Amino acid sequence: MKTRWIILFIITAVISAAGLFFPEKQELFNSIDENINFADTAWMITASILVLLMTPGVSFFYGGMVKAKNIISTMLQSYIAMGLISILWLVVGFSLAFGDDIGGIIGNPATFFMFDNVGWNTNAALSPTIPLAIFALFQMKFAILTPALITGSFAERVHFSAYVVFIALFSLIVYSPLAHMLWHPDGLFKSWGVTDFAGGLVVHTSSGVAALAGAIFLGRRKQSSNIPVNIPFVLLGTALLWIGWFGFNAGSSLAVNGIAVKAFLNTNTAAAVAMITWITFDALMGRKPGAVSASVGAVAGLVGITPMAGMVTAGESLFVGFITALICNLTVYAFSNSIDDALDVFPTHGVGGMVGSLLTGVFVNGLLDGNTHEFLMHAAALAITVIYTFTASYLLYYIINKFIPMRVSEESEDIGLDISQHNEKYGI
Repeated sequence: MKTRWIILFIITAVISAAGLFFPEKQELFNSIDENINFADTAWMITASILVLLMTPGVSFFYGGMVKAKNIISTMLQSYIAMGLISILWLVVGFSLAFGDDIGGIIGNPATFFMFDNVGWNTNAALSPTIPLAIFALFQMKFAILTPALITGSFAERVHFSAYVVFIALFSLIVYSPLAHMLWHPDGLFKSWGVTDFAGGLVVHTSSGVAALAGAIFLGRRKQSSNIPVNIPFVLLGTALLWIGWFGFNAGSSLAVNGIAVKAFLNTNTAAAVAMITWITFDALMGRKPGAVSASVGAVAGLVGITPMAGMVTAGESLFVGFITALICNLTVYAFSNSIDDALDVFPTHGVGGMVGSLLTGVFVNGLLDGNTHEFLMHAAALAITVIYTFTASYLLYYIINKFIPMRVSEESEDIGLDISQHNEKYGI
């Protein structure tokens, strides 16, 4: 086991040393760019902070749902992404996602390698009124959040070191190409007219489908019944996510404008109606409305509105929140006895992202405007995203498992991952 950590330490040391050979160009931060809008820049710094807040939100949200012996391990899986993905994004991830286009699929890894030429100046194609460095940092927070979302599906049974390798490769092989295809001006899906305002496909569908692949690959837990051990953690995580989502969606306007305000309004509206829809539907089905149900419902609504947040009316966001919560709720219980997606990542983020993406093809210059082609392009992009993400993720699990077991031993699972993986314990 020590060997794999020695390798990771050496890689980190090499990357750190390599930074000395890429000295920061002082003029990148001292130059005067007349295109910079200071209000937009201040807002995007704030939005970046809010999006980063979502990863600790996921940590508490998931951590509160697992057994006491797995709380720390579950939460750490989110926090570790803030360190690992930040480094990868600076070295090459940003280039792969937003570098010079290669075939509409991926960016040139040399474009912004080691954040070369990423500074105070604007970029006409990517950040016309804000420094490119702020745009890159904002997008970094999305890249951090996405693998953190996956963790809930294989909670309580994944080997920590194998997970670390997985999220690194997932970020480069799955996330970056999807971000390029949907958000780069020359991206393939972008050229089709597909709208993904803040990550319905890039973040939520990809993380949900990767979670499904992980749950299938790792198999069921020995004790797969879920009795949340710390519901206040779940409520805290929901609050952090809800607040952070305003930066996630409204920040995707990249400016202080009406689109940002609309996204802010629609984000809150969809979350609110989805929460009420979830708990009332539970009550109609004979289940007691609870704090966890309310929390999951709110998250489903936030997921559903994400791909169109700045581009629909408040009335449409009400419908999106309602229908997304209803479909996700039905999916949660349909999957409960078949696949051990421990914290329902696929039914909420995966299915919620799919529903939102398809509804984007309905409401945003789509079916409601008689534009069938627009809807079909969204459906095609969704199908490609699902197939590619599932195939690539499953292969990553399979290949990594050949070198590092993806699943912990039965003994480790019995003891709990907090002790067996980290030698730490929650509570007394």
